[in-house]
Amino acid sequence: MKKKILFICGSMNQTTQMHQISGWLGDYDRYFSPFFSDGLLGLASGMGLLEFTILGKKRSSRALQYLLDHDLQLDIGGMARDYDLVVTCTDLIVPKEIRRRKIVLVQEGMTEPETVLFHLARNFRWVPRWVAGTATTGLSDAYEKFCVASEGYRDLFIRKGVNAEKLVVTSIPNFDNCERYLRNSFEHRDFVLVCTSDNRETFIYENRRRNIEKYLDMSGGHQLIFKLHPNENARRAVREISTLAPGSLVFTEGRTEEMIANSRMLIAQFSSTIFVGSALNKTVHCSLTPEELRALTPLQNKSAARRIADVCRNVIDG
Repeated sequence: MKKKILFICGSMNQTTQMHQISGWLGDYDRYFSPFFSDGLLGLASGMGLLEFTILGKKRSSRALQYLLDHDLQLDIGGMARDYDLVVTCTDLIVPKEIRRRKIVLVQEGMTEPETVLFHLARNFRWVPRWVAGTATTGLSDAYEKFCVASEGYRDLFIRKGVNAEKLVVTSIPNFDNCERYLRNSFEHRDFVLVCTSDNRETFIYENRRRNIEKYLDMSGGHQLIFKLHPNENARRAVREISTLAPGSLVFTEGRTEEMIANSRMLIAQFSSTIFVGSALNKTVHCSLTPEELRALTPLQNKSAARRIADVCRNVIDG
């Protein structure tokens, strides 16, 4: 009988990464699930209290529809079978059932800044890692291997306290071949692109008025285009932008990567889109210094999914 692998999805970025990795593991029996949790978080998710996270029904429905559209085998909640390996893009939450399996963790994208919550979660076991967001990625130590984007990220995770022996630099799918986005049909060129955040939806303060005024100044008179975060309150954001930056274009849909490829400048806060801008040598304004961004940018090896699949093989058959 074929050995079984469960791929845990989440956001569309996580879901498409899992799908790509699975494509190189066709000799195993592969199953997929939207992200899930047990305990109080599982209960809160079922009550619709976590809609701003990948446990929310909106994002779970998107992931599930993607899996159905691609005729992938489902095991929602991962309880129907005994798995030889679990592959996931986050270890902020690791359900008890999953902890009993071999796990390969894959970096999803950019990690958030280290706030006081990060230090609390790292130093006190009773503080759940998820309260500090993706800053605590890798700190569960519940996995066999952790596939990361670059040598810069390997160094960063080691500094945070991740076991260096478990880290493998593979790059990450969706960000390992940014050159392909240069060939696109997006109609606009030579503009300043702003990729907004969902800070307000996740209860983080943001002065959007002040930021929009700053973006106008940074654009230097060039066309300003806003690409809204998929988790953002679009109606509110469009109203704010049309009032404070008339003449700007606002997109709620479309390939952000192609917009970045056609831009002259990218402005973002805590978004993995900055990696695309960096890989394409765009001027990028974000929370990182240019040196930090270059070090963290995923390797452009065009083979991240295959390399991660090789790591999975070594773990499952080792």
